Amino acid sequence: MIDDLPTGLRARHLADEDHLRVLAVLDTWWGGLKGEAGATERALLLPRLYFQHFTTTSFLVERGSGEVAAFLVGFLSQTEPETAYVHFVGVDPALHGQGVGRALYRAFFALARSHGRRYVHCITSPENTASRAFHTRLGFTASAVKPDYDGPGLDRVAFAVDLRHRPFHGADGHPLEG
Repeated sequence: MIDDLPTGLRARHLADEDHLRVLAVLDTWWGGLKGEAGATERALLLPRLYFQHFTTTSFLVERGSGEVAAFLVGFLSQTEPETAYVHFVGVDPALHGQGVGRALYRAFFALARSHGRRYVHCITSPENTASRAFHTRLGFTASAVKPDYDGPGLDRVAFAVDLRHRPFHGADGHPLEG
């Protein structure tokens, strides 16, 4: 499914039973970003419905022991037929810089293309500077901060990439097209 992961990691599609396992890693992986409010916000962003209804467009990466190593929750827009959307991504900080996030996005880009999608969109909080830098390295174009995008006090930065006209290169300089 995703063949360019570091040794010892394997990928599969998300399943309903992965919901609580993924929620359990969020606070640790995000290093307590935005405190208790941030923890609540992250949990509310990943209700079980994503693990029930978007399994074929979402991925889970596990270590050989079965421990969650990374995930990507994405879907094909029902409203915009040329668009796919990455809703939430997480990679164990111990694996940052090893190509895991890049491999997840490469797989999602390939899936989106296979369904005739031209664009991939996503958002992040302005405080998440690591996410902002990562998406920029992947070739996404960032918007200015959008105040109250997800409700009062929930500002966001929106990202978009055109799968047909943009070269995708990771930090290592290799193409990201899958």
